[in-house]
Amino acid sequence: MDERRIQSLKRRYGNRIERMPMKKHGPGRAAAARGGGRPKNSRETVKRLMSYLERDRAGMAAAFLCVLIGSVTNLAGAYMLRPIINRYIAPVDGSRGDAAGLFGALTVMAAVYLLSVCANYAQSRIMLTIAQNALERIRGELFGRMQKLPLRFYDTNSNGDLMSRFTNDVDTIGNMLSGTLVQLFSGALSILGTLALMIYTNVYLTVITVVMIPLMMKAGGYVAGRSQKYFSAQQSALGALNGYIEETINGQKVVKVFCHEAIAEEEFSWLNRDLRDKQIKAQFFGGIMGPVMGNLSQINYSLTACIGGLLCVLRGFDVGGLTVFLNFSRQFSRPINEISMQVSNVFSALAGAERVFALMDAEPEPEDEADAVSLEPIRGDVELSHVTFGYDPEKVILKDISLYARPGQKIAFVGSTGAGKTTITNLINRFYDIQSGCITVDGVDVRKMKQGELRRNIAMVLQDTHLFTGTVMENIRYGRLEATDEEVVEAAKTASAHSFIMRLPKGYDTMLEGDGANLSQGQRQLLNIARAAVSKAPILILDEATSSVDTRTERHIEHGMDRLMRDRTTLVIAHRLSTVRSANAIMVLEHGEIIERGDHEELIRQRGRYYSLYTGMSELE
Repeated sequence: MDERRIQSLKRRYGNRIERMPMKKHGPGRAAAARGGGRPKNSRETVKRLMSYLERDRAGMAAAFLCVLIGSVTNLAGAYMLRPIINRYIAPVDGSRGDAAGLFGALTVMAAVYLLSVCANYAQSRIMLTIAQNALERIRGELFGRMQKLPLRFYDTNSNGDLMSRFTNDVDTIGNMLSGTLVQLFSGALSILGTLALMIYTNVYLTVITVVMIPLMMKAGGYVAGRSQKYFSAQQSALGALNGYIEETINGQKVVKVFCHEAIAEEEFSWLNRDLRDKQIKAQFFGGIMGPVMGNLSQINYSLTACIGGLLCVLRGFDVGGLTVFLNFSRQFSRPINEISMQVSNVFSALAGAERVFALMDAEPEPEDEADAVSLEPIRGDVELSHVTFGYDPEKVILKDISLYARPGQKIAFVGSTGAGKTTITNLINRFYDIQSGCITVDGVDVRKMKQGELRRNIAMVLQDTHLFTGTVMENIRYGRLEATDEEVVEAAKTASAHSFIMRLPKGYDTMLEGDGANLSQGQRQLLNIARAAVSKAPILILDEATSSVDTRTERHIEHGMDRLMRDRTTLVIAHRLSTVRSANAIMVLEHGEIIERGDHEELIRQRGRYYSLYTGMSELE
């Protein structure tokens, strides 16, 4: 793959940052997905993660009590080996062993270890429940936040990267909460308890073990520092790959039409190799932690065994004490190894948590003002007065737009692509706030109205259809959940969808999946029109609503639309100029300005831009 395309991929998917500020806004799906990077404030991230465990404080206390019991019983069982050897197997006074006493002591040891096993089992079950409860709260808060984010957020962020935060990043948090926290606490208890028993058993051998600790900690710290950086890069690369997969799957038809299968494979391979390289580094430094610490532990064990043997021969150190100490020496290294290996999981979880919290902290839609008014019911009197707007304030798209639409009127917008037609409808819905001017509905500025009520009174039929998993009936009823079955059927008849619905295997109860993959594009659009019809909203916006249907179906829809638009304020965006001939007023836009306005006959007589478009003398560019 050439350098130009590599740089393009890096620009579109590689430049990821932790925070998700929305400085640049605009329609369409921007390729600059966000996320990843080195955690900037691990302490705050940990503190915020712990806040999701506060509701289960009693369960946490019970889990850590089980950890304490398990650690104490495990240490006690290990130390019991010393008196067993010295009294029943190789008595220090040189007498014969005691089989009956040995059996009794081993029974007690087995009971102690059984208690340890039960405590560990209990803490695992409790922590698993607590972790899943916390993940449920995180997912709920994350999804709730996404419902409050403005449309411009989804216009400027990759769906694949957002999904990666929902799945991969949340899963890494769950792994840490369910296992890592307990293992860190258990490891710390084991280290302290083992060290105390080692000092009690033999101070000289303890010194040897303690001397090895700084070396082990330094080695572990070096590996952990490297792994933190690479795990953050791995999470970002994973988000980039997911984003590319999601976009390619959604655009598979376009890929095939332009024969870009090989190019898509090549670009995917580059992103896949980038993820592989970062995963190799992350997994390598995460994986070598165990071997490094294990080898240092073996060195410590060997030194302890050699010097301990000399102490038994020269200083009268008991064999049971040496056996126990060697066991403690290995046991002392084990929690250090486990803690070191868990560090990579901690850093991976913190990197994922920062990406999740960055999404949670994204700026939501502005709340309704305290004095926001309610206009139920809305008549549908829409007016734009000297409206100026740009997705980027420095790049103006609409320039001093003024127009009005009264109930029962049909206002059409025509013009070249990018002239600002769809932008006008986005502003009426208040998906974006204007820089200057005023937009009113029934004489009230939309910024002074409650957003929910405003949008409930506006029905939109977009060029891009979207159906949810569910029955045909449920998809139409999505426009107004309280609609009866009879109202749904009537809406389908209005949209000329009833006849094809009745030909489906189960009629209105036919299940739709995969965005209505078992329907044609035109049938999906008819269902979207029926959804708008059942809403009974007084304002109707049609954005290329009939662009995906054939001419015959379009005629049926137009008849249905005439009934649908009666007594409604209708705003129509159309490239097929034949669909706007009956409009009360037609606005011709170019470069964000209304250059012509009037009904069809008036604009034809003017022999201007509209005349050129209608007669085919010019094309919409």
